[in-house]
Amino acid sequence: MQTTKTINVLIADDHAIVREGLKQILADTDDIVVAGDAQNGQEAVQLVRKKTEAHVLLLDISMPDRSGLEVLKQVKKEKPGIAVLMLSMHREDQYALRSLKAGASGYLNKQSAPAELVIAIRMVAAGKKYITLELAQTLANQLDEDQEIPPHETLSDREYQTLTLIASGKTVSDIAAELILSVKTISMYRSRLLQKMKLKNNAELTHYAIKNQLVE
Repeated sequence: MQTTKTINVLIADDHAIVREGLKQILADTDDIVVAGDAQNGQEAVQLVRKKTEAHVLLLDISMPDRSGLEVLKQVKKEKPGIAVLMLSMHREDQYALRSLKAGASGYLNKQSAPAELVIAIRMVAAGKKYITLELAQTLANQLDEDQEIPPHETLSDREYQTLTLIASGKTVSDIAAELILSVKTISMYRSRLLQKMKLKNNAELTHYAIKNQLVE
């Protein structure tokens, strides 16, 4: 990619401090310009629709109104040409594979160095995928393991999110409040994931999540 080409970037994160921090990092580059920002999933979708000249969307995976994965899927459906780089506080093996399968161009932990963010943006803007060495190793290990798909890989994005939150010690009410969904809806996700994974209760679910390193 020619260094003279300006990369227009959009930022979607519900934390103002994170958005401003990202803007400051990118302000020090000659070829990257922040063309707009959003503080929730719905704003992110509207921003992508409005900023047709955008090349890259930095998208937080944990949004207050809609999950980043849901936003990712809608954005890629409406504007497949934009490169989406997922940002998260979660360990890469938790959501990285799901993000890449859903159409993301890369996945980066928020604790990564500023220089790594800039490299990632330039790479995905050039049409390439960006993954860290750690994630590459995880992918390689999975290719080496000739085994059946683990039960948690059969879950939907919301079911998987519910699994990790329950395993983190949160109640159905806590999860409903955090995801801005009804208790009834979260209870439905819980019932589905228990059925799919052939588990009986939260204790077994938590044991499974810890055993498979789905929660810290």
